[in-house]
Amino acid sequence: MFRTMELREGRVELSEGTERVAPPPPDVVRWIDLRGQDSAQLELLRERFDLHPLAIEDCSHLDQRPKMEEYRDHVFLVTQGFSAKGDKVRELDLQELHTFLGERYLLTVHVDEVVALEEVWTRLAGEPRLLERGVDFAYYLVADGIVDDNFPILDRVADELDELEDSVLALPRVEDLHRIFELKRHLVAMRKVLSPQRDVFGLIARRGDPRISERTAFYLRDVYDHLVRINESIEGNRDLLGNALDAYLSAVGQRTNEIMKRLTILSAIFLPLAFVVGFFGQNFQNFPFLRDWVRSDRLMWAMVVICLATPAGMLAWFRRKGWL
Repeated sequence: MFRTMELREGRVELSEGTERVAPPPPDVVRWIDLRGQDSAQLELLRERFDLHPLAIEDCSHLDQRPKMEEYRDHVFLVTQGFSAKGDKVRELDLQELHTFLGERYLLTVHVDEVVALEEVWTRLAGEPRLLERGVDFAYYLVADGIVDDNFPILDRVADELDELEDSVLALPRVEDLHRIFELKRHLVAMRKVLSPQRDVFGLIARRGDPRISERTAFYLRDVYDHLVRINESIEGNRDLLGNALDAYLSAVGQRTNEIMKRLTILSAIFLPLAFVVGFFGQNFQNFPFLRDWVRSDRLMWAMVVICLATPAGMLAWFRRKGWL
């Protein structure tokens, strides 16, 4: 679906359909947004704006890396970001926006709704003075919104990491281990996308482009700074995840050692008991060096006393040594 926003004589006009899908006339600034593109709509854009076929081919696929490609009268940009629902980051939704930036026109192509784009569209419709600053400034507003939407996700990841560390140190659970690896996958996915995007905006900030005014270039450098902070936050959270994983493995190992220690102590206690009852339970008619009257009652009570005193004595000795 095509929709168009254009600034004409200080007024913003909105329309839908293909009637105004064309380069704007002089003294007119035009933004054309295409959502849910198909091959016929992309071919219409290519014919009316003389776009490069390779750029049009990229618009038909959603597996592009963030990049900037310069052509004769426009720049092709791929901008990506993430969104996540809920208090905890369970699933990341990738937002991919393809943009053609000309001198007086802006073309945006995307499949799903991009929250930042919708907010900027509504804002520009009510504030024509922002669109008077050029379509490059409109692209800055969209790109800045897409990039800034990553900050709340990283904040939620950091908060959950703090909770995971406390949970692991208190009582390590298998669910914590699964969550650690799930968050690690999310951070790897964000790093894979936002790291090259940082390089793209760094290139724009350093070299510039004729379609981007010097005034807007300062704002795009701010987007670059945000991406640097985001990538630093991703690396920091990855380090914290590594620490949480180490803490989990250490806690599990410590708990295993405690269990093995208790089992070993129990084995050590029952070992002399097994010897005592085994010795007194031998199937002999007479014990050596003992009289006949000793064989019955006194031997039984001696065995009972030894069986009771041995565990008590060993436990007292283990406690004195600090093994309990």
